[in-house]
Amino acid sequence: MDELWPAPSAEVADAIRSLCQRLLLETDALVDAFHGAALMAQNESALLADASLVEEDRHLDRSDLVQWLTSNVQRPGRRVEPYVGPRITTYISDLVSRGIAPDFSSGWRAALTIGWRNWLKECIAHCDDRELLVGVLDVSGMSLVQYALDSIAALREASLAAAMGNADAEAISLIQMIANGAPLAEDFAEGRLNYKMARWHLGLVLWVDDPGQVDALERTTAALRSAVSNRSALVARASATSRWIWLSGAEAPDVHHVEKLLAPERAVRAAAGRAGHGLAGFRSSHLDALAGQALIARIGAERRFTAYADVELIDSLTKDRASAQRFVRHTLGPLAEADEELRRTLLTYVQCGFNTTRAAARLYAHRNTVERRVSRANDLSVVKVEDNPTHVAAALLVLDVAPGLIGA
Repeated sequence: MDELWPAPSAEVADAIRSLCQRLLLETDALVDAFHGAALMAQNESALLADASLVEEDRHLDRSDLVQWLTSNVQRPGRRVEPYVGPRITTYISDLVSRGIAPDFSSGWRAALTIGWRNWLKECIAHCDDRELLVGVLDVSGMSLVQYALDSIAALREASLAAAMGNADAEAISLIQMIANGAPLAEDFAEGRLNYKMARWHLGLVLWVDDPGQVDALERTTAALRSAVSNRSALVARASATSRWIWLSGAEAPDVHHVEKLLAPERAVRAAAGRAGHGLAGFRSSHLDALAGQALIARIGAERRFTAYADVELIDSLTKDRASAQRFVRHTLGPLAEADEELRRTLLTYVQCGFNTTRAAARLYAHRNTVERRVSRANDLSVVKVEDNPTHVAAALLVLDVAPGLIGA
């Protein structure tokens, strides 16, 4: 690439190199500082709704940051070549295939605003000499701004290349239209997708956290296909690490049966919506599954299978992670960090209608044991179960889905 400004002095170059080496040890914290703002600034609701794509977007931000820092360790203050590796290329292709067009310029503007503020603080903290500080800021400012411009251009080129080479874009676009509520005739959708619409549908999102586990994702997808009859399964590639799947039948597909089918591959995680009928059910079950996946990603839960019907209340309570933590702490107090068996027993007791015998049967425990645990758990809880069972049960459900929420 052509250099657009003079090389820095040896002193300025050494200072930039030292600063970048220090910040390379803090890349995750730096990405956390600007990723949320950059994501929102891209103004793309379909991207925000998909937890797998959000994670890929975060990986893109981290790659950009590491590229600039490492380049400035090797060649301080010079123009930096944008990095568009295989994973980023795949991510761009996935966006294009689904008709998602983020505003990369606005995203970069938001990230650069926060990133520059952090860079200023770092420079001021470690550059005691005023003339040296001015030199570092002058050169690094030009490098950062030019890197943003070059990166935006590289992303646009990658998007154009993906649009020209995507053979499945039409089918995926149609699925996206249905999922977004576009008024389409059922017979038209059936013919184009080779999938029956006038039936009950169960929407699923399957994903892996590690891109290296994509083979497990493909095996699981194939197992689901083989377990249902012809034209009763529809699979769409949502991203490199996730798949959207619909299963259909004359009756609502059994969520628990699907969970058993997914069990063999421990690397694969899944969220299932509530079954619905026809095009409207196709859409609503899919949106449920997406909400379930987003919930798991948002609160950092480790569970492998999530039925949205079981966690809808938790989804409403945990739109903001900090608010969810406050709610759990204020409701349960010491019980939130007590033995998990106590919390599980109290939750089961409430779910069984305060019936100790039924709770004991469900827990495979003696009635007296259940009574002791319930009493102990209630003593630890700030809000007593007899005073507000709804709040207690909701807080216990949050911890049941994300046991590490308070510890985090």
